[in-house]
Amino acid sequence: MGRGKFKGKPTGRRHFSTVEEIRAGTSAKPRGFRQEEVQSEEEEEVEESSEEESEESANDKKKGTQGLIEIENPNIAKPKNIKARDVDVEKTTELSRREREELEKQKAHERYMRLQEQGKTEQARKDLERLTLVRQQRADAAKKREEEKAAREQKKVEARK
Repeated sequence: MGRGKFKGKPTGRRHFSTVEEIRAGTSAKPRGFRQEEVQSEEEEEVEESSEEESEESANDKKKGTQGLIEIENPNIAKPKNIKARDVDVEKTTELSRREREELEKQKAHERYMRLQEQGKTEQARKDLERLTLVRQQRADAAKKREEEKAAREQKKVEARK
């Protein structure tokens, strides 16, 4: 009796062989497949060695019209792995727009903070004015408290007499 589209138990799961199992020959495959595989591997090795020799001799060959037209496309995929002999030491790497903007932003912030420390910016002047005003108010309040304290002590001394 059918249960529908899906099975409830893991009885019918597929098994895929790993690369190691295939190389070791322990995967579940037909008996004659191993012999065919060995023959195809030998043919591939012969082809690869002949391809390597042809690649070395024709290293500058390009597909289609790539050899005819020189394109300077900034979005083109660049090779990620560069060999040491191909690296140009004197060439400086260009920064992207975001990196440039980030550097400019950091430099502007550092310059502003330097001016802020020296008190040359508008905000620094206002802060210094507020600071001097607060210091003056605190000094006046401390002076007033001292006078009140002295007056209370004077009253205590007079009350004892």
